[in-house]
Amino acid sequence: MGWLFIIIAGLFEVGGIISLKLTEGFTKLKPTIFLIICMGLSFFFLSISLKEIPISIGYGLWTGIGASGSVLLGMFIFNEPKSIKKLALVGGIVVCIVGLKLVS
Repeated sequence: MGWLFIIIAGLFEVGGIISLKLTEGFTKLKPTIFLIICMGLSFFFLSISLKEIPISIGYGLWTGIGASGSVLLGMFIFNEPKSIKKLALVGGIVVCIVGLKLVS
């Protein structure tokens, strides 16, 4: 279950980061509330996952999911610049995440 919880935590991390962008400096209430909820749930699921997964792997996975997700959603939702290099680097993060799972 730890692996499922770390994935959920990572997805809430992505939701929180996207919400952070939408708060426009915490001037919009709904995205700010969503940010607080997402980040709270992200930390909650991260803490549960760390009961079974070593912190060195768990934190790496959590940040990797958050980083990859925010880069991809930034490109596709917020029309940030897209490039093969960015996608290759995100692919590298994904490969590292899978590698962490395989060695643990």
